[in-house]
Amino acid sequence: MRSEQPQPYGVSRPGATHNRETARYRGRMGRLGVTCISLVVLALVPVAGTASTTSGLRGKVTVSPSRPVCIEGQPCSKPAPDVLIAFKRCSRVVARVTTRADATYRVILPPGTYTVVAPQYRRGSGVTPHTVRVPKSRIALVDLEIDTGIQ
Repeated sequence: MRSEQPQPYGVSRPGATHNRETARYRGRMGRLGVTCISLVVLALVPVAGTASTTSGLRGKVTVSPSRPVCIEGQPCSKPAPDVLIAFKRCSRVVARVTTRADATYRVILPPGTYTVVAPQYRRGSGVTPHTVRVPKSRIALVDLEIDTGIQ
């Protein structure tokens, strides 16, 4: 005959009782694990949402004057497709963008103040406005005009 001896803590003899207790334990731990993972995911959602907010500029670029003699009643400026625009901060080019066929541009930039240049237009007074401010967490609309230097 087998004598019943107390088992050390955490050790139990195999049997039906043991299987039910183990299944109950595993079920609780599974729910706890799912709950913990869900809380971590929910905690990270606001962080991911703020990280995806972008700032920058968009707008239309024109060149002016577009011909040597401006005629009254006719526009003296025209859209500027395929023009390279550079954005500088502290005399260093931070971003470059080429205008699309419809003379629009879009550039993603960190918030701050930038100097705008059009390197292929060396004559004239340059780009107006000469400096632009990029707001925090949004894309601002800023139309640019390039002075061609035609007198």
